[in-house]
Amino acid sequence: MVADCLFCRIVAEEIPADVVYTDDRVIAFRDIMPKAPTHVLVIPREHIADITELGANREAAADVLNGVRAVSRQLELPYFTTIFNTGPESGQTVLHVHAHILSGSGQMWAHGQK
Repeated sequence: MVADCLFCRIVAEEIPADVVYTDDRVIAFRDIMPKAPTHVLVIPREHIADITELGANREAAADVLNGVRAVSRQLELPYFTTIFNTGPESGQTVLHVHAHILSGSGQMWAHGQK
């Protein structure tokens, strides 16, 4: 755990979150500033800064992708977009890797339309 990491603090249950899925390797919770009707973040419990570091850890990468699969099934999402932002200039505001699952409203937001 990284003490000043918001997501590590969510994993440690120091900060509340609207958790939709959890297992021993990942946790998934609703984004507090959603960009779509359904906007869930899937994070590894282990602190990994971004997708480039996640790519070096096959087990953790598989865990995150399995978490995306589990969330999509649990929420019965017939379609969704998965996004990983890497670095502050790409929009990554918390430097703990997280997959965004976005779905809903015909996904017009995914094409820059609202």
